[in-house]
Amino acid sequence: MRAPSILLAVFVAGGWLLCNPARSAGAESDKRPNIVFAFADDWGRYASAYARLEPGGPSDVLSTPHFDRVAREGALFTNAFVNAPSCTPCRSSILSGQYFWRTGLGAILQGAIWDDSIPSYPLLLREAGYHIGHTYKVWSPGTPVNAPYGGNACAYVRRGRRMNRFSQFVSAAQDREAAKEQILAEVRGNFQDFLADREGRPFCYWFGPTNTHRKWVQGSGRQLWGLDPERLKGKMPAYLPDVPAIREDFCDYLGEVQAVDAALGVLLKELERIGELDNTLIVVSGDHGIPGFPRGKCNLYDLGVRVPLAVRWGAGIPAGRLIDDFVTLPDLAPTFLEAAGLAPPEVMTGGSLLGVLKSAASGQVDPSRSFAIVGRERHVAAAREGCLPYPQRAIHTSAFVYIRNFRPERTPMGDGPGFGLPDGPMPDYVSLREDTFAAFADMDASPTKAWIATHRDEPGMARFLRFAFGPRPAEELYDLRSDPHQMENLAGDPAFAAVKRELSEKLIGVLEATGDPRVSGDGMTFEKPPFAGENR
Repeated sequence: MRAPSILLAVFVAGGWLLCNPARSAGAESDKRPNIVFAFADDWGRYASAYARLEPGGPSDVLSTPHFDRVAREGALFTNAFVNAPSCTPCRSSILSGQYFWRTGLGAILQGAIWDDSIPSYPLLLREAGYHIGHTYKVWSPGTPVNAPYGGNACAYVRRGRRMNRFSQFVSAAQDREAAKEQILAEVRGNFQDFLADREGRPFCYWFGPTNTHRKWVQGSGRQLWGLDPERLKGKMPAYLPDVPAIREDFCDYLGEVQAVDAALGVLLKELERIGELDNTLIVVSGDHGIPGFPRGKCNLYDLGVRVPLAVRWGAGIPAGRLIDDFVTLPDLAPTFLEAAGLAPPEVMTGGSLLGVLKSAASGQVDPSRSFAIVGRERHVAAAREGCLPYPQRAIHTSAFVYIRNFRPERTPMGDGPGFGLPDGPMPDYVSLREDTFAAFADMDASPTKAWIATHRDEPGMARFLRFAFGPRPAEELYDLRSDPHQMENLAGDPAFAAVKRELSEKLIGVLEATGDPRVSGDGMTFEKPPFAGENR
């Protein structure tokens, strides 16, 4: 971790020039590694590679052969985390290589206008002669075209965007297998268009499908991928009601994960075809946990912040390794830069993973990587009156999760009209399933959300409603050794007082050292416009 320093301006405007700088001398012989980052929206830690490590969970029903290949021919990380479980702050932290709270308006959803004083790894690579581009989502809606790696700049989507509505397109087709091939041909064509513009330069490509983000077609997991929801019985987290409607919803999500994996296979095959597979640093991950499920997306529990991560680089890194080091995705920016022969800017708080990747060791490679720091401020602006955040920070270790909730009097998932948070008419099942803003807006609309909320008065349901939407105390502490799903808060248990104190001090120490506005100054930065307030 580096201490904060003066931000370096590297912003360059202009779509065509941004993607296509003047060709550098000797580009034909440039053998610096290519970089391909496959980063699926809302893809949590689900892959068949993880099922083999930890059987008994939802990954048991999955088949992700292409992700598994990347892991097998490179390295599979078991403790990878996003820095924030919300799209914009997560991606701002990745692009900048910094904790999300250092990225200005990039720290909140629906607020991002990139601060041109913040370096981003794609533009640094572009300045060094790389051809950069992306397909599908990189940044969130509303980003200006000239923002780093966002908007329409560098976008390669001429063949279409149907991948992002995978289940909708395929489910409506008479020949579903042919429809799948159409989408995969789109993925291939967009990638080929990007490659055609590289002119002998090394390239940096971001593949960002959003089909794992809601909505998807009910029943598509079974219909399109043969995934039986009943196989999930007894395999889901204990804070979810194990009922057919929720098993089906989870299964449909896993079907979308398989679609992402199929698209990854297209990228790998194309790299093989052009002879660049082994000279390409391939990184595959997702930008936080499952959407529309309690404790998933927009939460600091494992379900919300722990993600898949596999890395392959031909002979560049030893293959077949399982790495237990704790990493957060802001570590990728300095990793990409160092792999390209560039020194990461001092302002980057992420630490390059290149030493860990090049080591021949498995398990805990770097002893200093023993924890991950995560957090959030605000997700949906309308979730709470006045666009107020629900500020949290947390530290994850191999044994414990400690969470600090800075405003415990607020509603964690947003206000819930009709549920006493505040008073108002209760949304019906259809609203909760179709309209994200009907109640508890920080949890995406879903069949799971609707089922839990509308069955709240049935025997035994009070605990599930509490896990999903209930208030939280100022501190939470969970012992992962006995409570892997983080359901029993030990923060008030005297037997764990020393552990709580140690983790709290370590967490606050990192926040202070990296200039988190939540613990510096008056601590009110994220409570006022432009981050919050009626006039934001």
